[in-house]
Amino acid sequence: MVFAEMDYQKEYRDFHAELIAFVNRHFSQVDSGMQGDSWIWIFDNDEKVRLDTFSSMKHQIKSQKNGWLVRRVIETLLLSYNVNVYEEPELEGNEVI
Repeated sequence: MVFAEMDYQKEYRDFHAELIAFVNRHFSQVDSGMQGDSWIWIFDNDEKVRLDTFSSMKHQIKSQKNGWLVRRVIETLLLSYNVNVYEEPELEGNEVI
C-alpha cells in the first residue's frame, strides 16, 4: 500500500543520495539502490517500509501493512521534507487487501 508521497523540486535521481544519507542517519537497517528507479528499504524487526519511484516520479512511502514502522518513517521524513500523507492508503498496482 502507498501511504504517502514526497514532494521535492529535484529529479528523483538527483535527490537519491541526499535521501539515502537522511534515512541512514535515522534508521539502522537500510538497503538501497538506483536501477533506473530509486529504491530504499527500511527494516526493523518484522516490518519493512519501501521508499521508491517505481510507480511515480517522486518517492512514495509504501508498506504491506499500516504498522508502527511506516508511521515512524513518515514522521521522520516530515522533520525535513514535504510529504503528502494520504488520508487512506492507496493500493499499488495489482495489490489486494
